[in-house]
Amino acid sequence: MRKLVASHGPTVMKQRAVAYNRCHHAGKRGWDATMKKILITGAVGQIGSELTLALRERHGAESVVAAGHRTPPSEALRNSGPFITVDVADRRQLAAALDGHNVGTVYHLAAILSATGEKNPLLAWQVNIDGLINVLEVARDKKLDQVFLPSSIAVFGPQTPRDPAPQETVLQPTTVYGITKVAGELLGDYYAARYGLDVRGLRYPGIISSETPPGGGTTDYAVEIFYHALDRGEYTCFVGPETVLPMMYMPDCIKATLDLMDADSSRLRHRCTFNVGAMSFSAAELATEITRHLPDFVCSYEPDFRQQIADSWPKTVDDDAAHDEWDWRPDYDLATMTADMLRRLRARLGQAPPTTSDA
Repeated sequence: MRKLVASHGPTVMKQRAVAYNRCHHAGKRGWDATMKKILITGAVGQIGSELTLALRERHGAESVVAAGHRTPPSEALRNSGPFITVDVADRRQLAAALDGHNVGTVYHLAAILSATGEKNPLLAWQVNIDGLINVLEVARDKKLDQVFLPSSIAVFGPQTPRDPAPQETVLQPTTVYGITKVAGELLGDYYAARYGLDVRGLRYPGIISSETPPGGGTTDYAVEIFYHALDRGEYTCFVGPETVLPMMYMPDCIKATLDLMDADSSRLRHRCTFNVGAMSFSAAELATEITRHLPDFVCSYEPDFRQQIADSWPKTVDDDAAHDEWDWRPDYDLATMTADMLRRLRARLGQAPPTTSDA
C-alpha cells in the first residue's frame, strides 16, 4: 500500500513558484522594499503552512516571511516566498529577523502542542512561554502594528462547563500546553492594556487539514482517520467512540484568523481570548460520516493517554462574542468538511474520484 504523505502536487508548486518569481522581480501589486512585512513563526506547522500561503495570496509573496526552526519547509512553502530560520526562544535572533525584514505584524504560531508537551513539559514551557514573551517584548520595543497569538480549547479543564464552554469561565487546564495557553492569553491582554500593543487571539478548537499531517495534538485523530481511511480502509482511533470535541476545518480556521485581524479594534472587548466554534462531533460520528463515502471503511477504538486530555476539554464552545464583536460565521459543517477532505486527499493520492455523492 502506498503511504499518503502531505505535499502539494507539482502543478500547485509550480504555480506558486511562478507567482513568487513574479513578485520577486517585477514588484507585483506595487510592492516596494520600504513596506512593512508580515512574519509568521511556526510557519511549517499545520496552521502556519496554510496561513502563510493565504497571506501571500492576499498581500504578495515578498510581503510575507515564513519562519521555521528545526523542521524543513515543504517545497510549496519555500517556493512561494521568503523563508528564514528563527529560534523564538532566542530574543536577539528574533529581533534581528524583524529588523532585517522590516516586519510590522507577527503571527506567532510556534508552539509545542498538547500530546507532545506532556512528553516533554520543560520544552513546551521554553517554546510556548519563553518564545511568547520574546515575541511580545520585541513587538513592544519595535512598536509593531499587530501581533496574533493563538490560544486553544486546551485552556479549559474539568471544572469548565462542557456544553458549551463559556467565553468567560474557569480556566484550570490539566496539561502543560493548556497552562501555557492560559498564560499566553493573560500576557496578551496585559501587553495590550499596559503598552497599547494590538494583540489578538483565538481559542482554536481541533483543526482538520487536508494539506498538513498531524503535529502532536490530542485532536490529531480527526485528521489521521482520513489518511488511513483512503490508504488502508481502516483506522484505530486513540480516543473512544463517544468522545465529542469542538472541531474546525482549515479553511474556516484561516478565515477566522484573518477576519479577527481585519476587525475594527474599537469593537473588540476580548481581544486575546475569543472562543471560535464551527462543529462538534464524536469520534464515532466522524467515522460514520466517512463510511457514507467509503462504505468498506472500518474504525476501531483503543484509547490511550490522550483520552484523559480529551475528557478534560469541552464538547462545544460558546462563541457569541466572536459573532457579536467581529461577525464570525463558519462555512463548513461535518458533512461538507468530510466530502471536501476526501476529495482533496484522493486528488493527492491519484485515486479516481467516485461517481457518488462526494464526486
